[in-house]
Amino acid sequence: MSEILLALLAGLLVGLIFSAVKLPLPAPPVLPGIIGILGIYLGGHLYQWILKSFFS
Repeated sequence: MSEILLALLAGLLVGLIFSAVKLPLPAPPVLPGIIGILGIYLGGHLYQWILKSFFS
């Protein structure tokens, strides 16, 4: 849980700094960004499942 809070705080800090300096936020559009993160997460789990299922 502390990792989640630290990530949220880091994101908030970066968002504040970028907004204060009038730079575009370093993040993809909301929905494609969320889908991309979900794909990375699921791909990691799929890789582990393939290793366990076929190579152990």
